[in-house]
Parts: sequence; C-alpha cells; structure tokens
Amino acid sequence: MSNTQKAFENGKAFIAFITCGDPDLETTAKAVCAAVKNGADLIELGIPFSDPTAEGPVIQGANLRALTGGITTDKIFAFVKELRRDVKIPMVFMTYANVVFSYGAEKFISTCCDIGIDGLILPDLPYEEKEEFQPLCRQYGVNLISLIAPTSENRIAMIAKEAEGFIYIVSSLGVTGTRSEINTDLASIVKVVRENADVPCAIGFGISTPEQAKKMADISDGAIVGSAIIKLLEKYGKDSPKYVGEYVKSMKDALTLVSTSPSVAPANLQKPIPRPKPQPKPHP
Repeated sequence: MSNTQKAFENGKAFIAFITCGDPDLETTAKAVCAAVKNGADLIELGIPFSDPTAEGPVIQGANLRALTGGITTDKIFAFVKELRRDVKIPMVFMTYANVVFSYGAEKFISTCCDIGIDGLILPDLPYEEKEEFQPLCRQYGVNLISLIAPTSENRIAMIAKEAEGFIYIVSSLGVTGTRSEINTDLASIVKVVRENADVPCAIGFGISTPEQAKKMADISDGAIVGSAIIKLLEKYGKDSPKYVGEYVKSMKDALTLVSTSPSVAPANLQKPIPRPKPQPKPHP
C-alpha cells in the first residue's frame, strides 16, 4: 500500500486543498497544521501557476496573491521539508505540467521524494501524455494521481485500471469553485471505478458544505475541498488557521456519520501495488 492510500484506512477521508504562500508560507503552515489537528486525512498543497486552467476565480486569486508575494517552487520545497517535521499524514502536490517541465521533471519529482511528498496531481495532463511523468514518479515512489471527469466516459475503466494512490473524481464540468448543488451522475462513475481500480476514489470540485461532503462520501471513499478553505484564507488572512480548523472539523464530523456498508466499501486497500524502491539521486 502506498502512503497516499493510508489516508483512507480509517473510514471516509477528508482531503483539504491549500495554496502554498497565500497569504504567506507561515500562515500556510499554520493552516495545514490546523486542518490536520481537526481531522484532515490528506493535504493537497497547491503550487501556484500563472495560468491555472482548471481553477475558478477563488483559487486563481490565491495563486495570484502567492505569486505576487514572491513564492517560488524552490521556496515551497524548502517549506514542505520543514513542514514534514510536524505533519505525518499523506501530502500531495497539485500543480500544472508546465511547472514540472520548467523545473525539470526528474529534479522536481526526485525532490518530492526527498521532502516527503507522496503524490502529484496535474489536472492539465491528458491521460494519453501521462508517460511523460509516470516512469519518473514510479522510480521515486511518488504516486501520479489520476483524474476522472464526467467527460471521461468510455475511458473511465482504462484510467481506473492504471490508477495509483487514489483516484480524483471531478464532480462536475467546468473549473473549481463552490456549487450550490452537484447534479452529475457520480454513482455511475464510481461504480465503473470500483469495478476496475485497486485504489480508493475521492470526489472534488464544488464541495463546500458538510451536507455535500457527506453525500459525496456516501458514494465514494472521501471528499476533497479547496475553494471553501481558500475563501477563509482570503477573508481572514493571517488569522485564518483558526477558522480553517473549525471548518475542517465540521466537514470531517459529517464524514464520520457515513456508514461503511459493502455497497460503498473502499476499493481494495489491502492489495499492495508493486513499486520499485525509490532511488533518489544526489543533486549538486
């Protein structure tokens, strides 16, 4: 079992997304720790990018604030290395393929291994082009997380069969952001995923309330929330960690109410996925 999958060992997982450097890295660290203390099972750390095509205005704003504040990939790597002293739950990066390419794919992915990042989510990476990164991710023991969207249709089974870590199911078309309701037939997507995957699946995009989180966890293995947390960071700034903690607790409490029955049991978490032993290379 990969470290990423361990987020799903104790029932339905709550996954919190936080943009690094919004409003600053000190606040990011406190917000992450508040989320962990209040029940988050996995942390998605966003590496800001100037053209985040999958993001709505809330997370775009967070990217802009972080970049304006001077955030860089190297600063984030150093930050995560320090953060890992206190945070023991799985953490993954969410960013864009160009960020990895421009940094140097092997240098980026090997550094993820060195600092304790367990997975990588690249929402703009087409399934057909994942081989650009997959071999390096496997070499360094970093899960390349697959995304499945309502438009994936006949490719859902194919993507699910090859998925590692967990599967990120996109709840609805469009960009990230809170939604008053989610009408996609997610149960049908999850059914195909479960029939083909050996890893858990969590649903993200548009989830903001405990009721929505519970509804999504009823049919999947967890819920992913980003924009609602970023709104708290934008509103309260350096004082936001307290509010982030309270919010995460309310969401996690909703997930603990979800009963696990055979029909919604997590994907096979006991079946180990063979991984080559990471072989990080020293950097000059």
